[in-house]
Amino acid sequence: MRMLFAFAGGNGHLQPLLPLARAAAGRGHAVAFTGRPGLLPEGYEGFPAGADAPQDERRPLQRLDRDREEREFRDGFGGWMARERAATTRAAAAAWRADLVVCDETDFGSMIAAESLGLPHASVVVLAAGRFGGAAGLAPLLDRTRSAHGLPADPDLAMLTRHLVISPVPPSFRVASCLMRPMAAPPPAPTTPPTVYFTLGTVFNTESGDLFTRLLSGFRTLPVDMVVTVGGAVDPAELGPQPANVRVQRYVPQAELLPRCSAVVCHAGSGTVIGALAHGLPLVLVPMGADQPANAERCAELGVGVVLDALSSTPTDAAEALRTVLTEPSYTTAAAALRTETAAMPSPSQVVPLLEALA
Repeated sequence: MRMLFAFAGGNGHLQPLLPLARAAAGRGHAVAFTGRPGLLPEGYEGFPAGADAPQDERRPLQRLDRDREEREFRDGFGGWMARERAATTRAAAAAWRADLVVCDETDFGSMIAAESLGLPHASVVVLAAGRFGGAAGLAPLLDRTRSAHGLPADPDLAMLTRHLVISPVPPSFRVASCLMRPMAAPPPAPTTPPTVYFTLGTVFNTESGDLFTRLLSGFRTLPVDMVVTVGGAVDPAELGPQPANVRVQRYVPQAELLPRCSAVVCHAGSGTVIGALAHGLPLVLVPMGADQPANAERCAELGVGVVLDALSSTPTDAAEALRTVLTEPSYTTAAAALRTETAAMPSPSQVVPLLEALA
């Protein structure tokens, strides 16, 4: 079977697809990817689509505006991006003779492309809490693209759930009918002093202003070893000299670091939140935009994290929040419960037969 994997956004939209793609390839299926050229994974046939996001563009930290974030998501993923993705994924699927399209849940254009070719599609959850990027206002935008590809209007957005939706998120975090374990994560093996991972992701790291230095000046006063990743566009030297307990790097593979951590500080991006919870790690969350506020709220509701305001939080606030999640047992207990829940979810190889059945 020929499975075309498609992603509309950046790395956070690609990563949830990879375990399923590897499992499909392991069962003998042909696998190809279509998405941003610089993100196409090695080892698979690739169909570049669109342009890579600029890596050196820096923007100041903005006040969080959830209405603006919803509007930008709707107009981007539901508007111009859906139009572009419908054309490019349709061309790739036709040229490669795909039997099935597997896309991230925001890749509406690839869903339209699959339907226009008479192919089934499966989508993979990439918005952890599922409270962002809702249906309001999407249907009229998507119907224009549907019409351009000869499809009828879909006012109820039935295409989003018509075939199969796969979620790598524990069900108590976001309910879904088909689950898939994001990774096989052993219980953490905390070090002494505890190791803490601090990241602002691969997109919002470039629009975080002084957030790295402001929070880090609080964290580094605590008896912890801190590993900070700033991304490819930020020079670690910008954070200035650091004490021996702080290591600043551009990138460290999350899968290698999380098993020896005791807590995670992050922007509440879906990939980092899901990874931390799969390892049973409590969080300090500093949302800046996109789906991050919704993810942070859900973490707070479940008692697995403390939420800080990105603009107003002081170094003292940061230190207190991290001290809280490290020393109050309720946070680690709640996170461990989600790790147990994640471990019980089906593996990617157990989900592949559902894709086979679709086609």
